[in-house]
Amino acid sequence: MRIIRLSDASARRAISEMQKKLSVSAGAVTPSSQKKTLEVFGKPLSPLDSARRIVNDVRRDGDEAVFRYTKLLDGVDLNAETVRVSPDEIAAAPKALPDAFLRAARAAIDNVRAFQEHILRHDPAALSAGGRQLGVRYVPIRRVGLHIPGFSATLPSSVIMSCVPAQAAGVREIALCTPPGASGKVCPEILACCDLLGIDEVYRIGGAQAVAAMAFGTASVPKVDMVVGPGNIFTTLAKKEVFGDVAIDILAGPSEVLVLADDSARPDVVAADILSQAEHAPAAVFLVTPSETLARAVIAEIEKQLAGLPRRDVTAPVLEDYALAIVTETTDEAIEVANEIAPEHLQITTSANDEVLSKITNAGTVFVGEWTPVAAGDYYAGPSHTLPTGGTAKFTSGLSANDFLRQMSVVRYDASALSEDRANILTLAESEGLTAHAESVRIRFKKHGGES
Repeated sequence: MRIIRLSDASARRAISEMQKKLSVSAGAVTPSSQKKTLEVFGKPLSPLDSARRIVNDVRRDGDEAVFRYTKLLDGVDLNAETVRVSPDEIAAAPKALPDAFLRAARAAIDNVRAFQEHILRHDPAALSAGGRQLGVRYVPIRRVGLHIPGFSATLPSSVIMSCVPAQAAGVREIALCTPPGASGKVCPEILACCDLLGIDEVYRIGGAQAVAAMAFGTASVPKVDMVVGPGNIFTTLAKKEVFGDVAIDILAGPSEVLVLADDSARPDVVAADILSQAEHAPAAVFLVTPSETLARAVIAEIEKQLAGLPRRDVTAPVLEDYALAIVTETTDEAIEVANEIAPEHLQITTSANDEVLSKITNAGTVFVGEWTPVAAGDYYAGPSHTLPTGGTAKFTSGLSANDFLRQMSVVRYDASALSEDRANILTLAESEGLTAHAESVRIRFKKHGGES
């Protein structure tokens, strides 16, 4: 992790370049993914071209393409009889897991449900004005498809963080896709969470082919109306390709964290918070501080703690290539940098946390104070951990129950109200040359061929 000073002429360029390297459009992939792409397609396609090829094949060939890519990418043979996980396999999963896991999962489900129901939008009272009633209804999406990764780090937490908001919104049908392991089995922790949540429609497919199958529908996988959930760059770009055929949540890239800290922060805690996100690999990690002393102490702690991490082989390259400690002149300057980066996770550990928080405008989720690690939000607190990355927190938000609601406006006029507004409506319609629009108003006032 290298230190840069914001006052240096090249500092802002260095920040921008690092963000670009891990953006969705940059298409950052691991060496193993590059090798697999060459094996599958016979040439080094870009992630976008690879995702587009898979999506178009599934659109055209349905199940045949889904099963072919599952064999090529996951090494598992599937057919129409084996692609769906049986109810018995789902029901058996919790019995094979420790009680401690099940207790923790149930508690996390309860926390997330309580928070998502708390923030859920409800129909407001209609705006009444004379003979007009104007309002909205919030209607849940009928059928949602969840994609849950299952490779280098299985993510049962993502089942909870994607499914519970949908259930809180009132979604009636939820299908879940997750890639199989080499044996063809699905991660038991993922299945256990499905059982706890009452999800009985689970398919052992993942990646771009799963996104396409849910978006377009196949003989084995009925079409959904919305696709949500995390995944690698190929999965994310596949979601981008199917948007319009279905709704999606967000185009999330590699994970990222920005720790905004001053001399009051513990270097060992800050280092642990940085390492917790760096182990995602790829990921981006930033420390922004007005204290160079803290920055150097944190880097020393990172080196010490890294040596004891089981995933240090994948974490170390992140710290080498995608980590910056940015030293500013003041805390306000550090806040300015944080808002410009607009990180997925922003941790504030300063002597004036509330004051700093009041000036933060761009972040996926903010974690305030020494006792609030990102892990609390990743697994347990309540807000979903599906969050905007790559600076997109400037214009979009993390997943919540409200994303599964469609807003439907309701307009009700009586005769006197339309009579009062008639002239203005006619003027506007005729200014656009849309005479039939105008006539649809006039005809309501005609009686026996005459104007009333």
